[in-house]
Amino acid sequence: MMKTLHLSLLALLLFGGAAHAQEVKVLGTFGKWIAQTYKENGQAVCFMSVKPDSSEGNYKARGEALFMVTHRPSEQAFDTISVVAGYQYLPDSDAVVNVNGKRFNLFTNGERAWARDAATDKTIVALLIQGNTVTVKGTSSRNNVTTDVFSLAGFTAAHKAISDGCKKP
Repeated sequence: MMKTLHLSLLALLLFGGAAHAQEVKVLGTFGKWIAQTYKENGQAVCFMSVKPDSSEGNYKARGEALFMVTHRPSEQAFDTISVVAGYQYLPDSDAVVNVNGKRFNLFTNGERAWARDAATDKTIVALLIQGNTVTVKGTSSRNNVTTDVFSLAGFTAAHKAISDGCKKP
């Protein structure tokens, strides 16, 4: 319960704006993943998130790291991958995602990272459905390298929950 509440509050901080006045509803917990939804400007947004199973790096303090997948049907945006590092990324650096032996460079801004296009998002999600773990390597603004390993246990069920909650028009 506390974990769910914490992630709901984190979602409000991450998505801010119109979302902060809206209620975040938990669609379910699937393995280590939590699927949630809320309304933004009257439109449904569904997302799923997971905390890392392990984190390595030479840092003194770090906020919460998350790996997320988001659907925004009103924008026809589905399977948008994002990473929350828990620190500010080094400007003009990439975060590197590795799933099933395939590497993808995500662009960074502040403490977030995203795929450069929807085709890459879709490719990553297809690999996540087949995988066991996803690894994200990033470099902080203090030039510290981190490695986070996220479990994919429950990924497919969580993905189905957000896909059912935010269907394509």
